[in-house]
This record gives sequence, structure tokens and C-alpha cells, in this order.
Amino acid sequence: MQPDAQPDRKTELDRATALVYHQLKGLARHYLASERREHSLQPTALVHEAYLRLAGQQEADFTNKAQFVALAAQMMRRVLLDYAKARQRVKRGGAPQRIELQSAVAISPAKTVDLIDLDRALQRMAEMDERLVRVVEMRYFGGLSIEEIAGVLGVGVATVSRDWSAARLFLTKELTS
Repeated sequence: MQPDAQPDRKTELDRATALVYHQLKGLARHYLASERREHSLQPTALVHEAYLRLAGQQEADFTNKAQFVALAAQMMRRVLLDYAKARQRVKRGGAPQRIELQSAVAISPAKTVDLIDLDRALQRMAEMDERLVRVVEMRYFGGLSIEEIAGVLGVGVATVSRDWSAARLFLTKELTS
């Protein structure tokens, strides 16, 4: 195959990022608005960190805007989780990180949820049903609509709606007990 026959991975990633950069930055602002005031990350830095992590993954694949936003949102969640874990480590003397959950896509009746507790709950959910976790990531962390998620997952809208309801119920139970 000729080198120019297929755009290289970085070029594809650059194009996809340019198309949704403002949307990603909005998501980053949303996430960081719920973080502690003295958080060291700014929205631009969070988007760039997610970009760098995506660039480092060879197996990450996206064929449309919704898939790319879902992947980028997943990376931003991982970046924030890594920061929360680092802050919580005993040697740093940190406290658990809290995030605000918006009422539109709330997954817990509580006003705030510990980010590390949420991640643990998502890991337990993944043992049960990995697709539920992907729905949460795309809906809450990616801001995708039910229809967009259905397109990314290749399932029906009704299936995603049921998955979203089941995921919220599971997380409510896990995070309030």
C-alpha cells in the first residue's frame, strides 16, 4: 500500500479533533466546573491530555463524530480519575475528589459523587454488562444523545434507553448504599 493511500492515524485524529474541539472543550468545562476550585487542570489542558492519550492508542478506532466524542469523553474521564487518584494517595494527604452531577443526566440522587467511587461502581457494572458502562460514558461523560449512542453501538434507540435506565438504577443503588 502506498503511504499516501490511507491517511495516517495522527492525521485522522487531528481532523476528528478539529471537527469537535469546541464540543470537547465544552465537555471539559462541564467536568471541571464540578471539580474542586483549585484543580490544576484547565479545560484546554484536559482536552489536550485526552488527545495525547488517544494519539498513544493504536487500537482506538472511530468512524464517525459520535464515536470519536465517545472515545474522547472516555479519555477525559480517565484523566480526571487519574488526577483524583493521585490526589487521594496517602503520601499526598488528599481527600476523595467530588464531582457534581447535572440533573439532566443524573445517575445518583446525591448532589455530589466521589469520582473514585463512581469509577468503582462502573467497574462492578462492567462485570455485569460492559455495554451499560459504555452507555454511561457516552451519555454522561460524552454528552451524546440516546440516538447517537444507538448509532455508535449499533443497537436500537429503545435498547439504549433501557440500558440508560438500568445503568442509572444500578449506579443509584451502588452510590447510595
